[in-house]
Amino acid sequence: MTEETTLVLQLQNAATKEVAFRNLISQYKERLYWHIRKIVIIHDDTDDVLQNTFIKVFRNIDNFKGDSKLYSWMYRIATNEAITFLNKRAKQQNIDIADYKQQVVSNLKSDDWFSGDEIQLILQKAIASLPQKQQLVFNMKYFDDMKYNEIAEVLDTSVGALKASYFHAVKKIESFIKNYN
Repeated sequence: MTEETTLVLQLQNAATKEVAFRNLISQYKERLYWHIRKIVIIHDDTDDVLQNTFIKVFRNIDNFKGDSKLYSWMYRIATNEAITFLNKRAKQQNIDIADYKQQVVSNLKSDDWFSGDEIQLILQKAIASLPQKQQLVFNMKYFDDMKYNEIAEVLDTSVGALKASYFHAVKKIESFIKNYN
């Protein structure tokens, strides 16, 4: 029995659920934080989405069937929570999601939690200009160094489609950076 299988069984057992859940949080919090942060950009918003993600994991762990890895399942929840959050924020401001993302990236320099330089800021602007699926694929492949089959599990799509999305994302980012003033 793998460590992950043991953890899932502990999470699905009422007697061991709380201790196992604390273990789950300490094991996955940082990776999920950075995945969410790349989507929502702002630190405080990331914390909110991360908390919502763990609440959903806690409430739905009994429905986890083990068809995918636990991490992939949580990654999918985190991705969906982050996208839902962005859509809600854009709707509240009565603007398009792409415009909202550009607005957030434009404010990155004033974010106390952003420690990047000018080049990283330009890269974030380029990523924010991509369609949502290409952003997700690029971030997971480039920053998280995930394999295509892992990304396919998270996004529930084919490896071929992911490779095409990544290729197009890279080309658009290169073009954005080359034409950046």
